[in-house]
Amino acid sequence: MTKTYLLASDFDKTLSFNDSGLVLSELLGIPGYAEKVAGLARLNLVQQGGELAYLLRHDPEFRRVRAEHLVEVGRRVRVKRNVGAMARLLEGGFEDHRFEFYVVSAAPEEVIRSALEAWVSPDRIIGTRFRYDPRSGEIDAILRVPAGFGKVAVVDDLQRRLGIPPDRVVYIGDGDSDLHVMLHVNRRDGFTIAVSESRPVTRIAKRTVLSDDALSVLVPVLEEIVGFDAIHIRAVFEANGHLIQEWEKVHTDWVTISETV
Repeated sequence: MTKTYLLASDFDKTLSFNDSGLVLSELLGIPGYAEKVAGLARLNLVQQGGELAYLLRHDPEFRRVRAEHLVEVGRRVRVKRNVGAMARLLEGGFEDHRFEFYVVSAAPEEVIRSALEAWVSPDRIIGTRFRYDPRSGEIDAILRVPAGFGKVAVVDDLQRRLGIPPDRVVYIGDGDSDLHVMLHVNRRDGFTIAVSESRPVTRIAKRTVLSDDALSVLVPVLEEIVGFDAIHIRAVFEANGHLIQEWEKVHTDWVTISETV
């Protein structure tokens, strides 16, 4: 019998190299974006990952943002190599394993759709959604922010709608805004993959993969879920025109030592 999995991936710094908010601030010449985000984080005013949505709705300098600006940001974001190949291989599946691929991110939907329009269908992208004033084009409401517990709710809703058991959910992320959903997926016996060296995330994720190529996340998927060995995984990549040049497994111990008193 075919086993169907939900594979949900974050966008910013997971499928891309950039932070959407930083690219937007550079596009509009708005200084101090990082400081604004850090200030919101210190206040715990919004869910981690939802800072850009808050700024777009409430910060005077960002109130001039229109939908076309967000679309342009998507064109400027540096996307990791082979996102299209990853999506295509997941869609085709592997032996008796099939994967429903979705992008779930707190980045604005316009940004993600613009960045991934050549490879991912808009109905597979769930990002922050705004309502725009029909006369001025200004953002006048936030309809959805998949950040923090909001991302947990989106993944759970997808899992239920697709009729997929919770232990067949795979989540891929990179930072603190992914902690809640990773803990939730792990708690229900799903599978989580980190794509950064962020300590909070790597401590929680079941596997960590560091690469500038989006196809790299298929390595733990094929190994841990499909059950392929290294030879079979290399063969899958080569059969689809990709060669794994380096594959080094490293176990990392994070150790802090102080002097005894």
